Amino acid sequence: MVQIGNFFFKTRNFLFPIFYIVLFLPFPRITEDYTLIFTIGLIITIIGQLIRMLTIGLVYIIRGGKNRRIYAEGLVTEGLFSHSRNPMYVGNVVMIIGMSILSNSTFAVLVMIPFFIFIYQSIIYAEENFLRNKFGSGFDDYCQKVNRWIPSLKGITKVFKNNNFDIKKVIFKEYNTTFVWMLGATLLSMYNYFWGNFNEIKLNNAIPFIITISCLSLLYIITRTIKKSKR
Repeated sequence: MVQIGNFFFKTRNFLFPIFYIVLFLPFPRITEDYTLIFTIGLIITIIGQLIRMLTIGLVYIIRGGKNRRIYAEGLVTEGLFSHSRNPMYVGNVVMIIGMSILSNSTFAVLVMIPFFIFIYQSIIYAEENFLRNKFGSGFDDYCQKVNRWIPSLKGITKVFKNNNFDIKKVIFKEYNTTFVWMLGATLLSMYNYFWGNFNEIKLNNAIPFIITISCLSLLYIITRTIKKSKR
């Protein structure tokens, strides 16, 4: 499992483009009432995004890998990491569930969700193996106190009292992820809106989607420009 996790850790950046492509493939629809399924999927996706934002804004862990290998400078146990050992991955999985539902694709819900849960579980095994070898009993003690997946809400108010939420750090670290899923959600809603009636697409019907995509793209360019300028 550790070897599988190391493989997926190295290739994880290529997995999400594949995931988004699958969402647009013409698999059977879950329901014809897309408004309901879109709302449910959007709410779940936003919850996942909020988990990621809270994790980064309170205490962000520096463990993005080094030379495409698992790496950690220190054992972080503060912030949301005091309630779940993998809050970022929890947020990712919740977002994948939300986007799969929002896509209205039976294949995404039945296949892609379990597949990505397996991917993250294997990555976690690989990371835990690395952390246990590096930090020894300190990591074992941490594992005994904090769940791997399911967050514990006990004492969660202390986390917000004892840590300052850095909104600027959240914006600069999450703008790309936020743009990608919001753009994907817009395109998926457009895809489902015209499902089965692609020959009847008219400019008037597409205007709301075009405006949304334009606004998202503008915000992305502005944020990226400010970040790159280091102002």
